[in-house]
Amino acid sequence: MTVTSLAPASSPVRTTKYRVTGIRVLRSEWAKFWSLRSSWITLGVAVFLLVLFGAIASYTYSPDAVATGGPPGPGSGGGDSDAVGLALTGVTFASLAIGVLGVLLSAGEYSTGMIRSTLAAVPRRLPVLWAKAAVIGPIALVLATVGALAAFQLGTPGLDGERIALSLSDDGVLRSLAGAGGYLGLVAVFGVALGVLIRSSAGAIAALVGVLLILPGLASLLPDSWYDTLSPYFPSNAGSAVYALHETSGALSPGAGLAVFAGWVALTLAGAAFRLRGTDA
Repeated sequence: MTVTSLAPASSPVRTTKYRVTGIRVLRSEWAKFWSLRSSWITLGVAVFLLVLFGAIASYTYSPDAVATGGPPGPGSGGGDSDAVGLALTGVTFASLAIGVLGVLLSAGEYSTGMIRSTLAAVPRRLPVLWAKAAVIGPIALVLATVGALAAFQLGTPGLDGERIALSLSDDGVLRSLAGAGGYLGLVAVFGVALGVLIRSSAGAIAALVGVLLILPGLASLLPDSWYDTLSPYFPSNAGSAVYALHETSGALSPGAGLAVFAGWVALTLAGAAFRLRGTDA
């Protein structure tokens, strides 16, 4: 008698294939962004600087300081000052913090080597860049707008009785405060683009500082006719026009300033996309 053992038939292994979609890439970048402690800290620092310097400038404002020979102080600006301009004194400092955060979000992956895993999961590559920009841009816009509103409201009591005092209901105030948030949101996207384009955190941060802060100063060495023509189109000058309450002589209008600065950001994003698509990680 022969005993035959019957081995159980092996059941086929079922594998689930997930498609790489824009929404899934966006969720992944959202999770990565909030999982980093540096994101929380840098965003907090940016909003803190925006509120702190705006409040200090408003409470130390003295229109007569320069005329009497006293120290001007951080808030004195003479007759050209306005309550919104004082409240937004910290935009420059906040732009550096938010721009650096954008750089770290993109170039940081090249420093750690995590970019290889990211691009292996998203072979088409470009959705990674768009997702990073789509995550940090709106976050920076919302938080910066809240910070600008807080700086203005905190500084309002310090300007009580002054000729330059304004309220939120005055013409152009809300537009200027929202413009500051929009500008800082674009700065965050600009930082992401620089990080992907240069692929070095230190190099991208240096480029960010150079473009936003050093370039306008160096341009003053140009002949006056050239400087007057080119100066309004520099990124930081065009960006400052976005949140200016009053259009000054030689400066762009808020709408034109937004278009010019957005054009700089789009141009940098295009360069980042070209390098991301065409070269190895």
